[in-house]
Amino acid sequence: MKKRLVVPKFKSEREEAEFWSNLNLSEYFDPSDFKRGVRFPLLKRSKRLISIRFPEELIGKVKEKANKLDVPYQSLIRQYVKQGVSR
Repeated sequence: MKKRLVVPKFKSEREEAEFWSNLNLSEYFDPSDFKRGVRFPLLKRSKRLISIRFPEELIGKVKEKANKLDVPYQSLIRQYVKQGVSR
């Protein structure tokens, strides 16, 4: 570590944004300061990975719709499933 980073108290979000945008972190940290493979054993996943087979045509339509809405297609599928279950 080069020198200690002191983060001030900010009066507004604008002031904070300006601080972080003008900060050069290389003045405070060396690459050796960071560890690879850091694990958080107590962190619980909020989502579970599953596998579902959809027809290619359906996936294409969902991707097109997601692209128009500017959202990731898997998030859109998740939203559709949630809406269907809520009815």
